[in-house]
Amino acid sequence: MSYSTNEMMTVAAARRLQNGAVCFVGIGLPSKAANLARLTSSPDVVLIYESGPIGAKPSVLPLSIGDGELAETADTVVPTGEIFRYWLQGGRIDVGFLGAAQVDRFGNINTTVVGDYFSPKTRLPGAGGAPEIAGSAKKVLIILKQSQRAFVDKLDFITSVGHGEGGDSRKRLGLPGEGPVGIITDLCIMEPEAGTNEFVVTSIHPGVTREHIVAATGWAIRFADDAQVTAEPTEVELAALRDLEARTAKAHGQAPGEA
Repeated sequence: MSYSTNEMMTVAAARRLQNGAVCFVGIGLPSKAANLARLTSSPDVVLIYESGPIGAKPSVLPLSIGDGELAETADTVVPTGEIFRYWLQGGRIDVGFLGAAQVDRFGNINTTVVGDYFSPKTRLPGAGGAPEIAGSAKKVLIILKQSQRAFVDKLDFITSVGHGEGGDSRKRLGLPGEGPVGIITDLCIMEPEAGTNEFVVTSIHPGVTREHIVAATGWAIRFADDAQVTAEPTEVELAALRDLEARTAKAHGQAPGEA
């Protein structure tokens, strides 16, 4: 069964979300991957969104954290302050699932500006709850398409801290949790190297070459000695993903593939 690189990325990310985990979900690619996990390998995952829904089970992907689909399908809805103070800062979030505009070799994220802060080339959506999620969740997963524009040697702005300057930087900053444990892209999966916490390639998606990954990365990317080939999406995973995207496109008046 044929599949796209975007589908491979979403499936690979969904597989990283363990069944029963409490997951704080970002909008966009993180939401798509988290909901695919709920529909396939992790039916008992608890999805929490910034606006207050706990145990959301949307039938279509939300347009924003304020999408009524989240509240209508949730087990309960609480104030945003409770989401952050009790659930996130209270250490009750197992996984924070985030996207990014830029990421560096230590899993630090930029979602603020491209270029100089006071005269940017592009002003991005901003931080939202990402800094708090990156700082307080027990673990963090990052999903984004790979290119030299996104995978940069130096961030234009650090919105959310991953492993800081590497090594024990995160611990010295006093941030709880492990920080980013995986970056999933349309080309590969990266994980932090023990000791340095620099992200290295641990799994390469089918049909992707090392040269392709190197060319799409803005730093001197390294590969783990035991780097594997990512398992291809199954028919069940692809069917669930495509059905989700088709329902979303129909509900939001989008053309197929825009969801």
